[in-house]
Amino acid sequence: MKRGRLPLTALRSFEVAGRLQSFTLAAEELHISQAAISRQVRELERRLGKALFERRHRQVSLTSDGEVLLALLTKAFDDVSALLDIIGGQSTSETLTVSAEPSFASAWLVRNLSAFRKEQPDIDVVLEADSRLTEFRTDQAVLAVRHSAHKTAWPRVESQRLVASNMIPVVAPGLMGTPCIGPSELLQFPLLHEESRDLWQSWFAAAGIDTSIKKGTVYTDGGLVLQAALQGEGVALLDDFFVQRDLEAGTLVQPFNLSISHGAYWLVARNFSELPKSATVFVKWLVGNFSDVQTDGQS
Repeated sequence: MKRGRLPLTALRSFEVAGRLQSFTLAAEELHISQAAISRQVRELERRLGKALFERRHRQVSLTSDGEVLLALLTKAFDDVSALLDIIGGQSTSETLTVSAEPSFASAWLVRNLSAFRKEQPDIDVVLEADSRLTEFRTDQAVLAVRHSAHKTAWPRVESQRLVASNMIPVVAPGLMGTPCIGPSELLQFPLLHEESRDLWQSWFAAAGIDTSIKKGTVYTDGGLVLQAALQGEGVALLDDFFVQRDLEAGTLVQPFNLSISHGAYWLVARNFSELPKSATVFVKWLVGNFSDVQTDGQS
């Protein structure tokens, strides 16, 4: 296809719809109607003689041809946008935007960012707490930290394992009082939960205790669970590295040396080899903090 005949409007509509996996969300981003998105994509498919989407009831997914085209277009549009910012003098090379899982952001990263600032005073970090998959648009984060219980890779991005998620029980010493003799005694205390009560259920199962966990306050992220535990609200099940500082200070205690594996935290980027210098420095610092952390769960 000759360059002068490239359907740029249709290509833009396809790229947004493919990236968001939704014609409705694409219409919102481009401020046009959903019908216009659908029409432009169908016209592009007609010109190519190939389907780019598989259409189901209220859902679309990319075909293999669509995946190939999307990968090329997204990078091309981002490269053009980044170059225009540089030409226009809008480069923000010393401001680093990082997107982090809310639990990781509040329970670990916020508590340790001061160390990074001391090492790299010329790099300003903008921290976004978000659990959604980052698309790494030019006006968004260039680096993300994500948790997954099972996944090890995501579409159109690269990922590097950062640290295992090993969940341990912790409690404020004032609430615990005398040490428990066995894990079942934890059932006499309020249990604090992150998102659901499933993890405590798994922990008691690993301890050989058959019980049904149906009570206890449920919080949206681990940072809130940590704060509740520090306030003596109950017994929490948290990532071991979240609470290392508190265990060393004695503000929390670990009643039993039993952990359960809950996946891992991952560093995610569009392309690690093309990260700006500030992001590369941040990755090195972050990985260095976990170089001595245990990588597998134990029972």
